[in-house]
Amino acid sequence: MRRIAVVVKGYPRLSETFIAQEIRALEQAGLALELVSLRRPTDRSTHPIHREIAAPVNYLPEYLHEAPGRVFRAWRLARRLPAYRAMRAAFLRDLRRDPTRNRLRRWGQALVLAAELPAAVDMIYAHFLHTPASVARYAAGLRGLDWAVSAHAKDIWTTPDWEKREKLADCAWATTCTAVGRDHLASLSPAGKTVFLGYHGLDFRRFPVAPARDDARDGSDPNRPVRLLSVGRAVAKKGYPDLLDALARLPADRHWQLVHIGGGTDAAALKTRAAALGLADRIDWRGAAAQEEVLAAYRAADLFVLASRIAADGDRDGLPNVLMEAQSQRLACLATRVAAIPELIEADRTGLLVAPGDPAALAAALERLIREPVLRERLAAAGQARVRERFGFQATVDRLTGLLGGPIPSEAACASASTRR
Repeated sequence: MRRIAVVVKGYPRLSETFIAQEIRALEQAGLALELVSLRRPTDRSTHPIHREIAAPVNYLPEYLHEAPGRVFRAWRLARRLPAYRAMRAAFLRDLRRDPTRNRLRRWGQALVLAAELPAAVDMIYAHFLHTPASVARYAAGLRGLDWAVSAHAKDIWTTPDWEKREKLADCAWATTCTAVGRDHLASLSPAGKTVFLGYHGLDFRRFPVAPARDDARDGSDPNRPVRLLSVGRAVAKKGYPDLLDALARLPADRHWQLVHIGGGTDAAALKTRAAALGLADRIDWRGAAAQEEVLAAYRAADLFVLASRIAADGDRDGLPNVLMEAQSQRLACLATRVAAIPELIEADRTGLLVAPGDPAALAAALERLIREPVLRERLAAAGQARVRERFGFQATVDRLTGLLGGPIPSEAACASASTRR
C-alpha cells in the first residue's frame, strides 16, 4: 500500500469540503494518508466528513518563532540529507525573487516536514499551488521523493508565472478543477507534461435529492417573501458589495429575505453597508456553518445567488462547489459570468448568468427570478439534471487514485492523455 503525505493550508476547514471529500474517498480507495497542515484550525465546528477521516494530522509550526526548538532540531537533521545543499540553493533563488517572511516560513516548515516525515511515505501531494506546494516541493527535494499538486483558484491566479513554471516543471504531475485553470497552467507547463482536469464534483450520498418545495412564491405577499440564499466567504472575490447594491435596487412591491452563510474578513463591513442601504432587517448573517446546516438552508430557499468577481489582486473563484451543491438540491441559481462558473451553468438553460461587477444587471435578473416561480422551477430542474449527470466526483477520484497509487505518468502517457482532454 502506497503511503502519501497530503499537504494542506489548514485542516479541518469548513470552506474546503472538497478537500475533505477527496481525502475520505482516497482512504476508501485503499491509500494510506498522512495529513500535513500549515495551520491549525480556526473554525469552531467541523463537517461530518471530517469525523470519518482516519489519517493522522501533523501540524507544522505556522510561525517559526513559536517553535524555535522544533525548527532548530529539524534543521540539524535536514542539513545532513544528501540533497540539502541543492534544495537550500533552490530556496535561496526563490527568496531573491520573493524576499518575504512568507517564503522564509515555507522553508522552515519544509525543514520540519522533511525531518519528521515517516520513512514509509512514498510521495508528497499538495493542495494549492502557492504556499502548500512550496513546502511540498522543498521537503520532497530534501527527502528525494516525488511530489504532485492539485491547483484550485487563488493559488493559480495570484502566484507569479515564474513560480508556476518552475513548480510545474518540477512536480511529477499536476491537476486542477476547472478547464480555464487547466488551460492557463498548461500554457506554462513544459512540453510533454499534462495538467489533468478533474472537477471536484459532489458525492451525491451527502447531497440526496431534495423534497419538493412547498409553494411558488413571487414576492407579492409580504407574509411569504421569496427566500434568497448565498453561501460564500465574505471576501472581495465573492462580490457581496455588488449583491447588496443589487438588492437595494429591487422594487418595493417585491418582498424577499436573504440568508448568508460563510465567514470571512469582510463580514463586519458588509453588515455596515447593508444597514446603510436599509437592508439590515432583510438579511440573516449566519456565519460559517457545518454541512448539515448548509444543506438545510439549500432546501429552505427559493433562489441561490452568487455575485463572484475578480478581486483587485487577481484572486477569483474556480468553480464554486456551493453552486453545484445548490443545483443538486433543485435550487435555481443566479451567478456571474466569471472564472469557471460558465463551465457549470449554461446561461438561460440551467441558471442565469450576468456580468461580474454589474449590480444593475444583477438586480434585473434577481427581480425576474423573484417574480417568475415557473422560471425558477425550470432552471432548477435543468440544473439538477446537469449536475447529477456531469458533476459527480467518482470519475475524478478514480483518476486521482490511479495517479497517487500507481507509477508516475510517463511523457508518452501524458501526451496520450493530452489528446483526450
